[in-house]
Amino acid sequence: MTRNADAFAELFTPDGVFEAPLMPDGAAFPRRLVGREEIRSAMAAYYEQQGKDGRTPNLEKSGYVLHTTADPDVFIAEIDTVFDGDKGDVSVSLVQIFRIRDGQIARLRDYFAPELMG
Repeated sequence: MTRNADAFAELFTPDGVFEAPLMPDGAAFPRRLVGREEIRSAMAAYYEQQGKDGRTPNLEKSGYVLHTTADPDVFIAEIDTVFDGDKGDVSVSLVQIFRIRDGQIARLRDYFAPELMG
């Protein structure tokens, strides 16, 4: 939400994987990134482009639910993010599946409607 690629990348293990499996090949939002440095550079480029759309996340209107699993290193987050914009609010709902190793994200799978990501 902060559009800080450095902070986002530091959440991952050095060999961490970030995936958005529903994204079509060639989309602006990356489909699969491997390693902290690739995550950092690709997300910085995406955030730069995204920052020009005039939308900002509204934390008061947004919400989430966390689900634990039988594996203590895996959890699931349901997220509803509301963005304020010049043309009204836009809501983006998604599900993220996290696999944690040594307190950092080893793998994050992000499921959302690709057409909402521009």
